[in-house]
Amino acid sequence: MQTEFLGPVFRFDHVMLRVQDLERSIGFYTQHFGMQVLRRTDYPGGKFTNAFLGYAPENAATALELTWNWEREEPYAKGEAFGHLAFTVPDVRAAAAYLESRGVRIRTPPKQMAHGTRIIAFVLDPDDYLIELVEPLRSPAT
Repeated sequence: MQTEFLGPVFRFDHVMLRVQDLERSIGFYTQHFGMQVLRRTDYPGGKFTNAFLGYAPENAATALELTWNWEREEPYAKGEAFGHLAFTVPDVRAAAAYLESRGVRIRTPPKQMAHGTRIIAFVLDPDDYLIELVEPLRSPAT
């Protein structure tokens, strides 16, 4: 049962990932996942660049923000709190095969969830961020 929310209107805006090579990461998400660069801004005073990628204008859909810190040389620690990004695809097996054929590293091949019924797979982006491929939720049988 859903209760009425009386607060302000919220919309999930974006997720930010810090990357080692901005061009490589932009290429990965545009070439393999069909995202578009929505905007890109250099901040010379802060020595970083932000690029926003997505499937629709930022004011209409969630975006992926890639941040490149110009002077960073060592890879970022992934930490324990971050889990993964997720992309919905109609056929996980076909999507994983497509990505693998393009050189994307497969972390977990397509399989049924251990505690569910959906088919999932995991791939890695150029900075080793985990990306889940998941089929759409099915409507419960009535």
